[in-house]
Amino acid sequence: MSDTQGMAGDTIGTASLAFANGSPAGTAMLMRSGDGYSIMVQARGLTPGAHGFHLHTTGRCDAPDFTSAGGHLNPGDRSHGRLSAQGPHLGDLTNLQVGSDGTVTATVEIPNVRADALAQIFDTDGTAVMIHAGPDDYRSDPAGDAGSRVACGVLVRS
Repeated sequence: MSDTQGMAGDTIGTASLAFANGSPAGTAMLMRSGDGYSIMVQARGLTPGAHGFHLHTTGRCDAPDFTSAGGHLNPGDRSHGRLSAQGPHLGDLTNLQVGSDGTVTATVEIPNVRADALAQIFDTDGTAVMIHAGPDDYRSDPAGDAGSRVACGVLVRS
């Protein structure tokens, strides 16, 4: 097995999540998971409830609104949404369910993993992991109507 694929459970990349004011929000780890990849996220300081969670095209998290991260990572130009007729694109992750204490620990599978997924994630401009203010409705194109971007981190290869 090549070093770019790793073994199941191996950490391939990590991101330190932060809020726009620079305070830490948590961590995300990109991991090999069976035939695909998953992201294990631990975050705190969020409002309770569902929050959209996505991979974004550019590894930049500039305050105040993290728009420097670009749109969702979507190398196949698919429609957005887990409920889309085409199915989810690479950056479409499931909502995070934040507890009443403002914390979440979750492992989220990355959908529709292509053979070049790692090359797309670790390309020259990188990839950001984003937590949104509200839930992704899994259908609105292009971003799921998940609201503002509240926490962001740049994936760095391990």
